[in-house]
Amino acid sequence: MENYIFGIRPILESLEAGNIPEKILIQKGLTGQSFQQLFQQVRKLEIPYQMVPVEKLNSITRKNHQGVIAQVAMIAYHKLEQVIPGIYEKGETPLLVLLDRITDVRNLGAIARSAECAGAHALVIPEKGSATVTADAIKTSAGALSRLPVCRERELLESISFLQHSGIKVVACTEKAANPVFKANLTGPLALIMGSEDKGISTACLRMADDQVSIPQAGKTASLNVSVAAGVVLFEILRQKNFNQ
Repeated sequence: MENYIFGIRPILESLEAGNIPEKILIQKGLTGQSFQQLFQQVRKLEIPYQMVPVEKLNSITRKNHQGVIAQVAMIAYHKLEQVIPGIYEKGETPLLVLLDRITDVRNLGAIARSAECAGAHALVIPEKGSATVTADAIKTSAGALSRLPVCRERELLESISFLQHSGIKVVACTEKAANPVFKANLTGPLALIMGSEDKGISTACLRMADDQVSIPQAGKTASLNVSVAAGVVLFEILRQKNFNQ
């Protein structure tokens, strides 16, 4: 079950404390000064919200929700600028996975599972246009999302720039790349970008990447599932690191 905060005042207090919810459900037709104060904060902070009938809210809880329910994160998100120094301080070689426009929570969970098994240090997702860590995502990850730090950043492009300035090579996996992943140099500090199956990686992220790689295919199916593709590349990275050692 997801985590929720009920009522206008508790949600306002949570926002004032800096805790930004994943989404807010608002009863259709809700009015009042307290609600207007809350709604102004929701708009200001650009928090996703949805107007729903009261029956929807009542199906979540029978408590006095006052027409507003906030869905809060099931894990504590990390900040990228705090994660990277810790990796270097341990004397380890950074490996991160960036997800661009991946909205399916099951894909998020499956990628997290492969990333954690391959020794990745963190998963990076954008605040907007991305799946968030839900109960289904955690279940699909086989618990990996409870162990692997997840950084939820405002802008993925800013994250890429920060990683590059931190000495980390950014590689985008795209079927359009001419360079097969098995011929690429994937050793050293690395951040892997994976995109959605329908839209792929955004043009802006592709342009910023230091390199692009593709996965060779022998069959006629257009492409691999993104979580499968992520697993292929992640374990090629692990293979190369172990081989070089």
